[in-house]
Amino acid sequence: MYFPRIKSLYKKKTSLIMEEFKYSSPMQVPRLQKIILSQGIGDAVSDKKLIKYAIEEMSAIAGQKAVPCLSRKDESGFKLRKGIPVGIKVTLRRDRMFEFLDRLITVALPRVRDFNGINFKSFDGHGNYNLGISEQIIFPEISIEKIKKISGMDITFVTSAKSDEEAFSLLRYLGLPFKKK
Repeated sequence: MYFPRIKSLYKKKTSLIMEEFKYSSPMQVPRLQKIILSQGIGDAVSDKKLIKYAIEEMSAIAGQKAVPCLSRKDESGFKLRKGIPVGIKVTLRRDRMFEFLDRLITVALPRVRDFNGINFKSFDGHGNYNLGISEQIIFPEISIEKIKKISGMDITFVTSAKSDEEAFSLLRYLGLPFKKK
C-alpha cells in the first residue's frame, strides 16, 4: 500500500512537536488540513481562453481538476460583469495534499532563481501560512514551450494550529525551507 513520504515524516515528528509544546496527547498536535492553490487571471475578462489554459496548467500541477472562480458583482471600471471567471483554485486534501507538498519542497522550490528559503512572516495569526509563487514554470509538469502566459499563484497551507508558532513548527518539521531568523 502506498503511503506518502511527508505523511510518514509527520507521524515520526509528532513526538518532537509534543515535547516542544508540552502536549499530553498526540491528538493535540496540529495537523495540515488542506493546501489551496489559487491564481487570479485579470486578463480573462478580454480573453476567455486564458481561463481554459490556466485550468489545464493548474490541474497538471495539482493532480486534480481546477475550478474557475467567478466574479461576484459588476465593476464598470474593470469592464467586469457578474458571473465572469476571474481566477481558478484547487483544494488538496489527504494523500494528494502530501504528494503536492513533497513535490513543492523537493522539486519546485529549488528551481526558483536565487532561492534562499521562504519568508517566515507570512502567517495570518490563526495558524495558516500563505506562499506566493511568481512563476508557474518552476513546476516540472509545466512545459515552457506550451505556456501561453507566465503567471504566479498563491499557495495557502491551512493547519489546525491555534497559533502561528505552532504552525511554524509544524511546517518546519514537514520540511518547508524557511529563511533563517
